[in-house]
Formats: sequence, C-alpha cells, structure tokens
Amino acid sequence: MKQLLAIFLTSILTENYILDKFLGICPFLGVSKKRDSAIGMSIAVTIVMVISTAVTWPIYYGILVPNGLDYLETIVFILVIAVLVQFIETVLKKYIPTLYNALGVYLPLITTNCAVLGVTMLVLDKHAANPTTFGYGQAIMNAFGAGIGFLVALVMFSGVRERIELNDVPKFWRGLPITLVAASITSLSFLGFSGLVTGMLGVS
Repeated sequence: MKQLLAIFLTSILTENYILDKFLGICPFLGVSKKRDSAIGMSIAVTIVMVISTAVTWPIYYGILVPNGLDYLETIVFILVIAVLVQFIETVLKKYIPTLYNALGVYLPLITTNCAVLGVTMLVLDKHAANPTTFGYGQAIMNAFGAGIGFLVALVMFSGVRERIELNDVPKFWRGLPITLVAASITSLSFLGFSGLVTGMLGVS
C-alpha cells in the first residue's frame, strides 16, 4: 500500500508529466484558459491514461514481446489510444455537448497527446528497471496519478491565467509571451516537492 501511495504522489508532484517531463504542453496551453474546460479535459485524459495503460500492458507483454514484435509498440499504443479517444468523444458529444464544444479540437488531439502515449510507454521502462517491484498494478496506479497530476497542473495554471487576465500586462508581454513565462514559473514551483514523497513515506 505504501508503495502504491508513493507511486501515486510521485506521479502528481515530483514526476508530473506536464511540469516535470514537459509532455502534453499543447492542451496545457490551449485548454487552461477556462477552469471548466481544463477540468473536463483532465478527466478525459485521466480516463484515457488509465484504460490505455490497462490495455497496452497486456498487449505488449502478452502479444508483442512473445512474438518479437515489441518494435511495433508505438504504433499499437497510438491505435489503442485513438480508439479510446473516439469512444470518449462520442460519449461527450451525446451526453455532455457543452463540454464537447468547449474542448473543441483539443479533444481529438488526445490521440496524439504525448503525455498519454508517454504514460503507456514509460511504465514499461519502469518495469524493465524494477521487474520485481513495478508490475501491472503499479502501472495502473502510475497512470492514474499521472492523470491527476495532469488535472492539478491544468487547474492550477487556469487559475494563474485568470489572474493574468485581470492584470495590466505590458503590451509586448501580452498573449503567448506572458503565458510561457507563467508556465515556467508554475513548473519551477513544483521543484519544491523534490524529496518530499520519499521523505514522507520513507521509500526510495
């Protein structure tokens, strides 16, 4: 239980896929203007991360590796993610059209979101490095934590951008420049969590 909690907290704080690994920057900058759309996108991404990890792990170790086809992992994983995104897009369009319209083009772009693909592939590297301690359950928890970390980053940054909108920003800083500066400062703030998880839980 302590190990799963450590994996969960690490994925959110010290190994945040946006603010530490810099994956998924496109939706981070594009959907964080409004908090509602940021939360909606994050929930969709979290669902895709968890389900795609749950599906791609057995496909990789049960089909690709035994048949010497592990070099196809990127293509196969993208196909799995694309199917999941299409399913979520259909559900949102039918049952939550306001959120579907708010997300716009960024919803289908989850298919090529490098954060989602990164989660499914990096858990394989973690398993290869620690095959006895990092298994299927740990991979699922890592994906769930990564999704929550995605949510934390987007919601926090949406609040930052709302504050920016209320301030008188110099003309040459308006738009993308001040957004990138704010994003870098937000990313730096997460450096303060380095060592916190291991110190709190007493795990390496």
